[in-house]
Amino acid sequence: MRTVGSLQPPVPPQPSVPPPRPMQGPPLLVRLGRPRGQRPPPPPPSHPMLTRGRAAALGARPKLHVASSSLASTSASPIPANYRRALADANWRAAMVDEYEALRANDTWRLVPRPPGANIVTGKWIVRHKFHADGSLARHKARWVVRGFSQQHGIDYNETFSPVVKQATIRVVLSIAVSRDWPIHQLDVKNAFLHGHMDDTVYCQQPPGFVDPSAPDHVCLLQKSLYGLKQAPRAWYQWFATYIRCLGFVPAVSDTSLFVYKEGTGTAYLLLYVDDIVLTASSSTLLQTIMGCLPSEFAVTNLGTLHHFLGISVTRSSDGLFLSQRQYALDLLQRAGMAECHSTATPVDTRAKLSATDGSPVADPSEYRSLAAYLGKSSPQSLTAYSDADWAGCPDSRRSTSGYCVFLGNNLVSWSSKRQTTVSRSSAEAEYRVVAHAVAESCWLRQLLQELHVSIASPTIVYYDNVSAVYMAGNPVHHHRTKHIEIDIHFVREKVALGQVRVLHVPSSHQFADIMTKSLPVQLFTEFRSSLCVRGPPAATAGGC
Repeated sequence: MRTVGSLQPPVPPQPSVPPPRPMQGPPLLVRLGRPRGQRPPPPPPSHPMLTRGRAAALGARPKLHVASSSLASTSASPIPANYRRALADANWRAAMVDEYEALRANDTWRLVPRPPGANIVTGKWIVRHKFHADGSLARHKARWVVRGFSQQHGIDYNETFSPVVKQATIRVVLSIAVSRDWPIHQLDVKNAFLHGHMDDTVYCQQPPGFVDPSAPDHVCLLQKSLYGLKQAPRAWYQWFATYIRCLGFVPAVSDTSLFVYKEGTGTAYLLLYVDDIVLTASSSTLLQTIMGCLPSEFAVTNLGTLHHFLGISVTRSSDGLFLSQRQYALDLLQRAGMAECHSTATPVDTRAKLSATDGSPVADPSEYRSLAAYLGKSSPQSLTAYSDADWAGCPDSRRSTSGYCVFLGNNLVSWSSKRQTTVSRSSAEAEYRVVAHAVAESCWLRQLLQELHVSIASPTIVYYDNVSAVYMAGNPVHHHRTKHIEIDIHFVREKVALGQVRVLHVPSSHQFADIMTKSLPVQLFTEFRSSLCVRGPPAATAGGC
């Protein structure tokens, strides 16, 4: 198998599809209709109904963007109601031309006469504004998207599943990279879904505004996937995974969107989330070699060092990484009309449990929106978990709330806070059930670390503040309070017997998972929040992302 060290990108095995023929039709045909300015604008609606478009519901700010093409002006354009209005605007027209040219250059389809009785998938132009990490203007974006809901199973699609990388996997990889001072870069694949080859026969209409005048009744026989197709994510993932294997990467079994490269002393990790890529390697030379191979197969944009990924702003300092969602928090507060709320000491009312019909959310826009998760240079040699349950905490369903958090070294890499699916008949059952959740997550993380070539010699320590649950985890207890507990939860005893897990008691004053299941006093909440690696960003970035 050839590896990235050869510097020559290999040719991956081609899917069994017929060779594409040149796309028919003229290079470009844009039906602009009447020039803008000669048609008077439509009169405003006379009805008294107050719509979101007229009233800017929820206080949403207007979306602004920088033009994405030299043909477009630098001023932002409002989102048009239909493709005709989009073509009449210079900004959106330039974005649509860019999209259409990308489809043509990729040989996405070829025009054929409409087959009798064939299912023709319709589509539409989707336009939106793209923003930078700080919420400022980026560009106009247009995309030709087909309506996947008009596809018919067994006729123009079959399998549709496509994996995406898990959030815990991202934090584990970043934690390892920071602890070893590895460079971390992010890349973006332009028109990622257009790279997937089609195994199914799919016909779609020609994009409105770009119809071939010599064959207006022809339809597009797809040779590559399009956004909106049910099988598009799967086709893209299969094509990318096929190529990346040829470079020497191996997909992880525990998370198939994580690809690991190991050759001698060189190690690299690649995380794939649809068209977003995070790449880290043990040396800058290896990192640059891999990034030099990818553009030979895909239209890859190197966005530099990791700074904004999946809505998370990343700031790297000499001590570690700060992962902030400040802009996301601001948008939520703005949409909920709570941007000017007064500060509160804790985000949850400590005096009462709220049902689904009472209470109101509490926010602290002056403090919580500026906090960030911190990943320090901690040695990834141990796994520690804290788990807790709030028995019958929901006043509506009487179901318990489970919560756990897992640390890799000193870095928090996984956590959960969710309602249990069944009603527990005793507090011991509720408490033991959440221990099983924490142990299951820890076992998955141990397997993930093994595939990342990171060894964890010591057993995972699971701390719990319930003596009964700790006792049941290590002893074959059977009596009237425990005999109804499902057998699958008792796998905890097996892991304890094998020496992979140790369940230990911890006082409630040191049970960090309490913050996941119940409201806490101010002092305890602040202390636990700090223990979960949540703190303010570095001084240099305290004013923004």
